[in-house]
Amino acid sequence: MKGPSPEDKEPMKGFPQVGYLKNFITSENIIVGDYTYYDDPEGPDRFESNVLYHFPFIGDKLIIGKFCAIAKGVTFIMNGANHKISGFSTYPFQIFGNGWEKVMPKEDELPFKGDTEIGHDVWIGYDATIMPGVKIGSGAIIASKSVVTKDVPPYSIVGGNPAKIIKSRFDEHTISQLLDIAWWDWEAVKIIENLEHIVGHDLVALRRANSLSK
Repeated sequence: MKGPSPEDKEPMKGFPQVGYLKNFITSENIIVGDYTYYDDPEGPDRFESNVLYHFPFIGDKLIIGKFCAIAKGVTFIMNGANHKISGFSTYPFQIFGNGWEKVMPKEDELPFKGDTEIGHDVWIGYDATIMPGVKIGSGAIIASKSVVTKDVPPYSIVGGNPAKIIKSRFDEHTISQLLDIAWWDWEAVKIIENLEHIVGHDLVALRRANSLSK
């Protein structure tokens, strides 16, 4: 056995609310890795409606790694939401035309935070909000209803509004080892052969399994 296929839209038979997300994406600027799933009782095809202000002409990307778990209502605010803040008014006169376009902001006058990047094996809880340009490290956990405004280190747990680090899941040495092992990049057969080590807490066994593939 090799485990479920990442090409399967409905990996949990009888539970259509859970879907491998990459199979529902239509935007070229949203990139999702294998096995990452979105859980929404109204259907995983609703995910893209939660990626807000994502205008193609801006060009920013939402990049999500492999094996992430994303709960219903998780919202990604993209760079198109930003307004010019250097003047007296933040109102976007220019988008309505009819003479107002003469105050079109220059490129460097609109805040641009870059791509939003989610690592591998990240768990994002119900109704969390991720702000533009945030980078979330692999193995992180985002608590429900959090508003993430800053980068999140790998294997940390954050929560609140704005989200703050609650604790690190493991010590620095363990985190460094896990990032080096990067089990999410293993072939499907190797993953299923080592599931006990991946979901367990035996770093030595996981390192041994990793070394056998080199």
